[in-house]
Amino acid sequence: MKVAVVGVTGLVGTRMMEVLAERNFPVTEFFPVASERSVGKKVTFNGKEYTVISADDAIAAKPDLAIFSAGGSTSKELAPKFAAVGCRVVDNSSQWRMDPTKKLVVPEVNGDVLGPDDYIIANPNCSTIQMMLPLAPLHKIYGIKRIVVSTYQSVTGAGSKAIYQMEQERAGAKWGEFLNKFPHPIDQNIIPHIDVFLESGYTKEEQKMVDETHKILRDETIGVSPTCARVPVQGGHSESINLEFEKEFDLADVRRIWEKTPGVIVSDDPSQNIYPMPINSLGHDEVYVGRLRRDPSVKSGLNFWCVADNIRKGAATNAVQIAEVLIEKGFLPRY
Repeated sequence: MKVAVVGVTGLVGTRMMEVLAERNFPVTEFFPVASERSVGKKVTFNGKEYTVISADDAIAAKPDLAIFSAGGSTSKELAPKFAAVGCRVVDNSSQWRMDPTKKLVVPEVNGDVLGPDDYIIANPNCSTIQMMLPLAPLHKIYGIKRIVVSTYQSVTGAGSKAIYQMEQERAGAKWGEFLNKFPHPIDQNIIPHIDVFLESGYTKEEQKMVDETHKILRDETIGVSPTCARVPVQGGHSESINLEFEKEFDLADVRRIWEKTPGVIVSDDPSQNIYPMPINSLGHDEVYVGRLRRDPSVKSGLNFWCVADNIRKGAATNAVQIAEVLIEKGFLPRY
């Protein structure tokens, strides 16, 4: 299969190459694509060195699959051009997520929506992806009435410049003395501000979680109340999630449901100090859940803690898994 990775030199693009290799994705020809300033650079994929090429050159080669992690404006311009030559595009930006003509997919949850006419497919926001895996099976059984979620998102979610800012601060530099990604210091701090603020008072990141939850679970009636914060952690997003169900539930049943859910790992034994932490999620594709407990303030309420590697399952791995579904359905060639 002829595969292009667009935005190959970035954090997520680099991880996409790793995941493709790890999962033995059937790549017969590989096209690393990046911006003009990166054309000519070398990248290594599956033990072989490749030269970064332009998007135009990649389109001319008519790849079967292009996985994008290059920002919304780039995707808006280039994804249709790739699709026009018969290439399936899996896009990691927010450009196509809420387009009613495009599918928004977490394979374990709604991979069934993919059809033969889907040439541009959206990868959800990292925070939404990790929340969907444990929520989807519960919604089918108990009916989720309301979600209150607070996220604690690592700096890797904001890219290499964010990592640089935290590293510079930890090395003793003062905020403002170098190129900053965040509007405030991040080391020894928590910033309750991810993406731009909307007129509602919520940020765009928070609104994404509302809109994407409705689209993926195919239920506009679910109430979603999010607060997203950036924390000085190198990698891995954490979420505190409170659910109110339509039906009564049993904690033991919830645990059993999650233990049988693909992509979910229950890590929950407070007596032994076992609970999900971002440091334990790094390098893994599963979503970890723990701290299961009833919410006594409502009739059918559940509290839990949820952690995942935001660059892997929250971005690169989910995109590759979408491509794997396309192969399973016969929409991409088997070589």
